[in-house]
Amino acid sequence: MPVIVERSFDPSIAAELAADGIQPALARILAARGIISASQLESSLAGLIPPERLTNNQRMAAIMADAIAERKRFLVIGDYDADGATATAVAVRGLRSMGAIVDYLVPNRFEYGYGLTPEIVKLAAERQPDIIVTVDNGIASVEGVDAANMLGIAVLITDHHLPADQLPQALCILNPNQHGCHFPSKHLAGVGVIFYAMLALRAQLRARGAFEERPEPNLTELLDIVALGTVADLVRLDDNNRILVEQGLRRIRAGRACPGINALLRLSGRKAEKAIAQDLGFSVGPRLNAAGRLDDMSLGIECLLAENEADALRMAQQLHELNLARRAIETDMQELATIALEDIEPEGRYTLSLYHPDWHQGVIGILASRIKERHHRPVIAFARAGDGVLKGSGRSIRTLHLRDALDLVAKREPGLLQKFGGHAMAAGMSILEHDFERFCEVFENVVSGLLAPADLDSVIEVDGSLAGEAMQLQTAVLLEKQVWGQGFPPPSFFDVFDVVSQRVVGERHLKLTLDKDGRQYDAIFFQQQEFLPATVALVYELQSNEYNGSLSLQLNLRSWQPVAQDLSR
Repeated sequence: MPVIVERSFDPSIAAELAADGIQPALARILAARGIISASQLESSLAGLIPPERLTNNQRMAAIMADAIAERKRFLVIGDYDADGATATAVAVRGLRSMGAIVDYLVPNRFEYGYGLTPEIVKLAAERQPDIIVTVDNGIASVEGVDAANMLGIAVLITDHHLPADQLPQALCILNPNQHGCHFPSKHLAGVGVIFYAMLALRAQLRARGAFEERPEPNLTELLDIVALGTVADLVRLDDNNRILVEQGLRRIRAGRACPGINALLRLSGRKAEKAIAQDLGFSVGPRLNAAGRLDDMSLGIECLLAENEADALRMAQQLHELNLARRAIETDMQELATIALEDIEPEGRYTLSLYHPDWHQGVIGILASRIKERHHRPVIAFARAGDGVLKGSGRSIRTLHLRDALDLVAKREPGLLQKFGGHAMAAGMSILEHDFERFCEVFENVVSGLLAPADLDSVIEVDGSLAGEAMQLQTAVLLEKQVWGQGFPPPSFFDVFDVVSQRVVGERHLKLTLDKDGRQYDAIFFQQQEFLPATVALVYELQSNEYNGSLSLQLNLRSWQPVAQDLSR
């Protein structure tokens, strides 16, 4: 049973925020997320960290400006996830708007894997580019950059992943996480990094007089795509990222999004004029990602580059169908995983490593995430990659740095991992199929030495109880106007309710009427079919619910507990 923990906050800071005009309930929530001043809620573009503070940005802008003037050919090479797709679209749109000759190439994950590899460079060379620009990858592509240099192709790297000890010999590297970069925000997504590169390039071209005889490109037109990639990549929504997302959402709500995003919103049943960050993360992002998981991310990129509604809708429909196929594959994989777990006894282990020969390597990351959420321990799911090799995708819990754990595995058992990489919460790796059982044993031993039993307790953080006067539609609308996401989670509350009525709707969800202190509330509990006790402690979020043109308050239930739940820990 999850442990419910109330987020702590400084009451004096909450009081100061309230004194600055922030609604008291919201002030408390913001204080618990590290907001200490109303200035941190700045949402105008003037509040962005200046582009020149990103190390090497002005140098890269000068290189790009020279290349545009010399009519050199750019080739953008992206990644096959939503961040990579949006970053590629921003690079292509941005460079074209400033007069560059530009094309793009995105590796097929099943043929080439991740990053600027020598194989990708060989493929790229067929298009005879003068300059390769990587987006959302490249910081670890030492061999790939060497291969490009040998062919006389210059490489500009824009990335946000952590660098290794050895950096590629690229012409220029733009990465807020590279050594020596003092850019205040270390959480830019790949799409955010290339957007900053476009801002610097425009400033460079402006200084050179490039826009004296033609209109200056309006880069705010890219912000809807920037917002999508930032939310979908689950980077921390720090002050700077929240501005990028908020500005992108404003464009979407104002009807100025690119046709591709509008089409994806439409097919996911979301209204553009009411779009929130969660719509990008849970509706648009998965449909875009489906292309890279099951097919070729070029389809997703083309959708974002579409210039008219008809083309965008046609491609969005294909993405929607791929996402439906992905869901079906995932459901089958979860059923097989459930059967496998019957023989493993998850509660007696620190880790879960699973493999089935029929699993799809494009979906194993989602499968690992689902199992991790259910059993709250590090999970790695493997699928066949051919030639006797298994590809694994892992998801971790907050108490274990997954990439560091795999590094220990590699050191204890040299040769066991063919290759690996990632970060604290997610990682990928390759092993030989006949080494699967040995990997399971070594990984379990490593992690059991890093974690204590208490680390495996599932924890749900809440914002405490919500007073009756705050449980109203106006509060829900106020909260929905804020930008919430990774590292800045949407507010949830914990209270005891009496269940007045409950029924199953849509065969999978529970629709309830709840009572608290004599007031009744409509509620929905998704993916919950079993009835709740007559009196129950609930974790819930406030949301506005539109039905038949009428807006009302609804509680979105997330978890339930017996009423005797101690919030202290």
